[in-house]
Amino acid sequence: MVTSEHFILLVEDNPDDEALTLRALKKNNIMNDVVVARDGAQALDFLFGMGEYDGRDVQVQPQLIMLDLKLPKMSGLDVLRRIRGDDRTRLQPVVILTTSLEEADVISSYELGANSYIHKPVDFERFIDAVRQLGLYWLVLNQVPRGGRT
Repeated sequence: MVTSEHFILLVEDNPDDEALTLRALKKNNIMNDVVVARDGAQALDFLFGMGEYDGRDVQVQPQLIMLDLKLPKMSGLDVLRRIRGDDRTRLQPVVILTTSLEEADVISSYELGANSYIHKPVDFERFIDAVRQLGLYWLVLNQVPRGGRT
């Protein structure tokens, strides 16, 4: 599970995209633990200590949430809405990482409080570079509020 307070929550239902993201993180020497949620409901269960994560210390939240939009059970936009609607997670950095190029998805993501919207490049080398930049900014340079991420 999580061995550090500096971990990433990756919300991704596609096993190929999950493997690609994990490989890109490793290739860029981003060694943060990664918790993977494979649908929107599982992501919320993890964040709020419900379901299979009942009893999880919800004071320890991810340093970054990488959220796909097209998810089973609950869309990424609905997950984002819940994250922003709860005082425990409302300031949590959330980066949308999706294949969607729909302008409506971009607009909705920002209206709901996404910190960034990144289209998953199809080319692996471009994807590695995107993950490197994402990791550099959100995991190294970004300043979070004192006393935690909420």
